[in-house]
Amino acid sequence: MCQVLREAGLKIAPSTYYAAKTRPPSARAVRDEQLKADIAAVHADNLGVYGARKVHAELNREGVSVARCTVERLMRELELQGLRRDKTIKTTSGDGAETERPADLVGRAFTATAPSQLWVADLTYIRTHAGWVYAAFVIDVFSRLVVGWQVSTSLRTELALDALDMGLWQRRRNGQDTTGLVHHLNPPSIAPSATPSASPKPMPSLPLEAKAIRMTVSLFLPHPARMG
Repeated sequence: MCQVLREAGLKIAPSTYYAAKTRPPSARAVRDEQLKADIAAVHADNLGVYGARKVHAELNREGVSVARCTVERLMRELELQGLRRDKTIKTTSGDGAETERPADLVGRAFTATAPSQLWVADLTYIRTHAGWVYAAFVIDVFSRLVVGWQVSTSLRTELALDALDMGLWQRRRNGQDTTGLVHHLNPPSIAPSATPSASPKPMPSLPLEAKAIRMTVSLFLPHPARMG
C-alpha cells in the first residue's frame, strides 16, 4: 500500500500507514455508530415517515442528547429520509358554473366561546394502494376536537353530511345542545340540523386546525402499514 501511495506521489512512511491502520476508532466515530443505531430504530419504529426534525425530537425525548445537525448528517449517511408530501395536484376547478353556496357567516373569525357554536369541516383526498379515498371531517372550533368524520371511495354529497351527522349524534347523545350551531364547510355543502356557512373560495379561510388535520390525513392514510 505504501508503494502504491508513493507511486501516486504521496510520501508516507510505512510506520505512519500501519499506525493509522491499527489506531482505534475515535470517540466521535464510536458515538456516530451508536447514534446511527438509535436513529435507524426511531425511523423504523415510526414506519419510515420521520424526517430529521422528528427523529431529533424523539431521540431527545428518549434521553439521547444529540444536535439536530448531527441527526441530519447521520441520516444522510444512512440514506434515510422522512415522508414528503406529494406535489399539489389540481383535481377540481372553480371556473365555470358552480353550485349555489350558502352565505359566509364566519368570514375569517374562526372563534367560539362555547362548544357546538361553530364547527368547521373540510374534505380531502388520498391516493392509496387501492385507489383514491375521500375523507371528510368536522372540528369543533372551541374544543378543537374532531367531532365527526367519514371516509369513502367516492366523492358524494352524503360524505360531508355523514360526518356532520356523526358529530350531531355524538353531542346529542351526551346531552349537549346544538341549537344555533353554525356548520362551515370548505367546499360548501347544504347541512341539515345546522345553519350552513361556506367560504367564498376554497382553502384560504380554513383555520389552522383543519389544515393540520388535512395534512396529517394526507400523509398517514396512504400507507397500508398504518391502517391496522
